[in-house]
Amino acid sequence: MSAALAWIRLNPHHRAVQRDLHDATQMHRTLMRLVPDNLGDAPRQKAGLLYRLDETDTTSTLLVQAATLDPARLPHGYGDTELKDLTPMFGALTKDRPIRYRIVVNPVKTERLSLDHKGQRGQRIPLTGQEADQWWTRRATEAGLHLHTMLPTPLDPARPRAGRASLGRHHLVRYDGTATVTDPEALTHAVLTGIGRAKSYGAGLLSLAPAPRK
Repeated sequence: MSAALAWIRLNPHHRAVQRDLHDATQMHRTLMRLVPDNLGDAPRQKAGLLYRLDETDTTSTLLVQAATLDPARLPHGYGDTELKDLTPMFGALTKDRPIRYRIVVNPVKTERLSLDHKGQRGQRIPLTGQEADQWWTRRATEAGLHLHTMLPTPLDPARPRAGRASLGRHHLVRYDGTATVTDPEALTHAVLTGIGRAKSYGAGLLSLAPAPRK
């Protein structure tokens, strides 16, 4: 069980950064350069690559997580990078520990089809408002968290290159809040593998930090 996390403060004047911020498909390709080559089928999954874009009025920062990361493989001048080993954090995820969390998720449900469409898969429908909150609460519980607070922030949809999957499939919501650890093993698995869909488009990376005990 090991993982590394890179904080990349993006250089807004770099052409590759400008391109990637407007093309989620290309962003994914750029970040896959950070992990080893020749991983065969499902390379993102095998590398454990997850990422999230945190933006303020003045800065854009990428958080990138994988089993191993080599920031030197990014385009020259892409951004300033800080690398951290997450292994000690997993040992600190003890039952009943209070934590703060942040995650961007792609809350969706699959359309239920009539019996006339047996064997076919319905469309994925984006969830918003209370339905999205309920989706996150359910997934957080499965991931070993008991939520105390959550602040949802709707984000712009991920922007895949023209001609790719529909934008609705990559609807994104960020959740910030506090929680208590209920199942350290499930939570470790969720951190390592991500939560939900659209992981190639900046969703699923769960960030944790200690919270004061009451």
